[in-house]
Amino acid sequence: MVKRQLPQPAELFELMKFKKPEFDGRKRRLQSALTISDLRTIAKRRTPKAAFDYTDGAAEGELSLSRARRAFEDIEFHPDVLTPAPDLDTSVEVLGGPSALPFGIAPTGFTRLMQTEGEIAGASAAGAAGIPFTLSTLGTTSIEEVKAANPGGRNWFQLYVMRDREISYGLARRAAASGFDTLMFTVDTPVAGARLRDKRNGFSIPPQLTLGTIVNAIPRPWWWYDFLTTPKLEFASLSSTGGTVGELLDAAMDPTISYEDLAVIRDLWPGKIVIKGVQNVADSVRLIDHGVDGIILSNHGGRQLDRAPIPFHLLPKVVREVGKDATVMIDTGIMNGADIVASVALGATFTLIGRAYLYGLMAGGRQGVDRTIEILRAEIERTMRLLGVSSLAELEPRHVTQLTRLVPVGGGAASVPLDTSAR
Repeated sequence: MVKRQLPQPAELFELMKFKKPEFDGRKRRLQSALTISDLRTIAKRRTPKAAFDYTDGAAEGELSLSRARRAFEDIEFHPDVLTPAPDLDTSVEVLGGPSALPFGIAPTGFTRLMQTEGEIAGASAAGAAGIPFTLSTLGTTSIEEVKAANPGGRNWFQLYVMRDREISYGLARRAAASGFDTLMFTVDTPVAGARLRDKRNGFSIPPQLTLGTIVNAIPRPWWWYDFLTTPKLEFASLSSTGGTVGELLDAAMDPTISYEDLAVIRDLWPGKIVIKGVQNVADSVRLIDHGVDGIILSNHGGRQLDRAPIPFHLLPKVVREVGKDATVMIDTGIMNGADIVASVALGATFTLIGRAYLYGLMAGGRQGVDRTIEILRAEIERTMRLLGVSSLAELEPRHVTQLTRLVPVGGGAASVPLDTSAR
């Protein structure tokens, strides 16, 4: 029998460890977020449905997005034991400059619609963390304002080729004049994808006050207060607004863009140029032959062609073909620092986060973006230590196995066979 006794008061006092209460509501909710998924939950609670769904959603059945995320879930790590990594180096040299972490912030359009601090929050947080920030052609903050928010950091500019070419060329010249060091030419948007959530929500730019939006706004008055009491949304590349995102994109984008446009932009831009939206090996090789500095394997976050190739599955083969000649980067589906580590292990020089950044922004403005970066940094460092590597350069393909779930049938030109040891 266990001998029992009355607890001593001194012993009870030792167990009483009361946490100091946090009266700042924003800090309290951000501290409670341990993962990007937690930030998404907070963002959904605080953001009107139409704006949240614009961020969270993808094209048609959203299969491209779900498959991209599943691809990162379907990996197996192979750690080395008895190889301590007390001192980590998470820095990387990318496109002629440094980044303190192997990821940067991807370009996102209409960002101030998600939360009023918008690109200013993203650029300033990126600068503080020592990582690149990318401004979208469809951003809601000017090139010059982003430069002012991140004066000593690395700013990149994402370019769409518009029907009015001079608009695009003028934006590129302004970005170069403001010291942006890399141009990200996006090629997977000749027309807008069918983003059905936006259509069902009646989401427009700017958002309209309807009975549905008013009802949805009742539990989120802070969003509308911020939206209505801050400067009107301005778009450097759009001469008019007042339609759905798809309608605006179709009116502005030119489906006839070609390698001739790439040649013009290559001559126009003085810095590094990368192509975003590459989805097969042949295009990767062809683009490198046309003199670009890098490619971004991306299906636009699943927001364009549904059932598009999975960038993470394409990565190993593309790296084998062009990795020695150009920088290979990847986006789409990244929700964890382990996803980033796996990408680097399979040959990616760099990765980009879009939704993960926006979830943090919607959850808490600039502080929420800081929290996104903090969460991913901790996950990267923990994964590296558990793998037994001290630097990104030590990561190798042997550290990762891509497990088979979606297996190509037949020998299609775009088929990417996975590791035969996958289970």
